[in-house]
Amino acid sequence: MVKRRKVLFPVGLGLLLGASPLPALARDHADLLICNANVLTVDDAFSIGSSVAVRDERIVAVGGLDLCEAYEATRKIDLGGKTLMPGFTDTHVHPTPVAPGDIESGAARSIAELQDMLRAKARELGPGKWITGNGWDEAKFAEQRNPSRADLDAAAPANPVYLTRAGAHSGVANSAALRIAGIDRTTPDPAGGLIERDAQGEPSGIIRERNDLVRNFIPQPSWAEMRPRYIGWMRDVLALGITTVFNASGTIDDEPVGEGGIADPPPNMTFRRAREIYAEMGDCLPRMTMYISHPGEERLKAFGHRTGYGDNRLRLGPIGENLVDGGFTGPTAWLLVDYKGQPGFRGKGRFTDEELQSLVDSAAALGWQMGLHAIGDAAIVQTVNAYHRALAKTGRASSNHRWFLDHFTIMPPDATMEIMRTDNIMIAQQPNFLYNLEARYQQTLDEWRLAHNNSVATPAHKFGLFVAFGSDNLPIGPLVGLYTAITRKGQSGKVHGIEEAVSRKEAIRMYTSNGPYLSWEEGEKGTIEPGKLADMIVLPFDPLTSAPETILNGQVEMTFVGGKLVYQRP
Repeated sequence: MVKRRKVLFPVGLGLLLGASPLPALARDHADLLICNANVLTVDDAFSIGSSVAVRDERIVAVGGLDLCEAYEATRKIDLGGKTLMPGFTDTHVHPTPVAPGDIESGAARSIAELQDMLRAKARELGPGKWITGNGWDEAKFAEQRNPSRADLDAAAPANPVYLTRAGAHSGVANSAALRIAGIDRTTPDPAGGLIERDAQGEPSGIIRERNDLVRNFIPQPSWAEMRPRYIGWMRDVLALGITTVFNASGTIDDEPVGEGGIADPPPNMTFRRAREIYAEMGDCLPRMTMYISHPGEERLKAFGHRTGYGDNRLRLGPIGENLVDGGFTGPTAWLLVDYKGQPGFRGKGRFTDEELQSLVDSAAALGWQMGLHAIGDAAIVQTVNAYHRALAKTGRASSNHRWFLDHFTIMPPDATMEIMRTDNIMIAQQPNFLYNLEARYQQTLDEWRLAHNNSVATPAHKFGLFVAFGSDNLPIGPLVGLYTAITRKGQSGKVHGIEEAVSRKEAIRMYTSNGPYLSWEEGEKGTIEPGKLADMIVLPFDPLTSAPETILNGQVEMTFVGGKLVYQRP
């Protein structure tokens, strides 16, 4: 079990415990004073208070009603009994701003509605222009099936179309897009991916795990066009109560050539571009820890920085999430057994053992933290073995390395979790996957793996593994993750493996205070304690006592970053 540093209350402890306030507090000033609240501190004892004082971005006191008499403040907010708790840290998220050619396919609730969006965008752009989009989900469609090439052709025959599914492990193309990409009935399945085919052997339009086969032909917008869209996306997540994001899409592509960069970087948010944005308006955005996709040993060495570089607004995180296997939105997650009803098919790994070891070893030698994508149990076994060898080789197995697995969707054999316990390998888990991907799991998994998918209780309780929560955008709202972690219910309402559920306090801790531990910031944020950054949210209900459905359907009312109100629900 990972031991978390004990955080003391140098100021205001007496107030929290109900004692008389110290005389000095009565004369003190706060920038923000929040009173009459149900304060979930998420400290080691999960203490409950009613008032919080903030000065210079940090919490200076947590206490009872008398705290509001002990401080004067520039701004005072009476919450009328509503819940104040630490902001959520999402340990795995991909910024997905809407590009100029995008439709908002994630909002479609039927294929017919998706087609209406395509028709409207085709009229807007004119013939021949690419139409793109992200986030469609067949489980949300009235038709309860994937869209096909024919569906897209019927709506936009004169425009090439490529729409990426939620989770980004598959997509669907129309005929025009397939022609441009040179994909037809004779095209073999690519390495690491699949081209789905209809009964006649023609491409159905669905491509699993290799979106690049089509996306490489789509003209890229400029960074100048995308920059305000990325900023808008980051502001939007504040409405979900997320005060820190771990951006799993980060790269160093636009660093100078010879210092880690490449000649023609795509218009994505890189570490360099993020630094510029945060220098300009970081106090209005969620804090960010950025994964860096392994760019190859030479470029990584030339970059010169490593995990931890930055500040409490923006910092470098692990090498990741380089995919060791696919996912269930493909589905091509790599399993130790055959997919249900698909004899001989176990998904696909992306690396040979030698290739993966080389990637991990090169990052480890340069002092980087690791956070690789491993969804299927076969991928988890391969990744843990690679971690184990690299940690032993570098002598870091007993160090404070904080390496973790991203996803950990299908629980691996006990022997693998024993290695994780010995080497102190952690987990960045997405409990919401069970909710959103329930139908895919039912289609592809045997009964045991279905019951233990996205397991939390067994790794945390039986093996003492450290678990922090995130969303991977499926969906991004943390309240869905809390609901699923405590109920183990899918969208159908059916419970899957209740033995993998955790308590409400555990789930809240895994979505607030545990995330900062993965970036060595547990002393800075994640709880409401004196000395911590005042990253807090307001909920109109108590997540410790409210009905689970209230949590699932709840909305955040206020979000504070560094004590600054950055979101308030209208």
